[in-house]
Amino acid sequence: MEHGGSRSIGDLIKERNIELIGADPATRFGFTQVPNFILTNKHISVGAKLAYAMLLKYAWYDEGCFPGQATLAKDMGAGERSVRTYLKDLESANLLEITQRGLGKTNLYRLHVTVRRPDSPALTGKIRRS
Repeated sequence: MEHGGSRSIGDLIKERNIELIGADPATRFGFTQVPNFILTNKHISVGAKLAYAMLLKYAWYDEGCFPGQATLAKDMGAGERSVRTYLKDLESANLLEITQRGLGKTNLYRLHVTVRRPDSPALTGKIRRS
């Protein structure tokens, strides 16, 4: 697909293979943008990608929140054990830092959203050892 002013927007739209119909009801409660480097990362599972997207969703809501693993599991349609696995996968890929705040309290999550060089652990799934 060409970029620039050489083609009309109508021609460009005709080439799209995804069309949004009636977007207002679907976006009434907002939407979450997930960085493409997460969506295309072959080293993290689909569940880990969804967990990343859910953490982004929570983070953008009221500029922060503290979801528990039970909330994550419910919202993702997954079990709590699966959620723990997904979060550990993100942590191993250096996409997430988890700090436990204490018994009965939710964890603190630091989600990495910066695009890194292609040889970085977040993109390759490899963890560098010093």
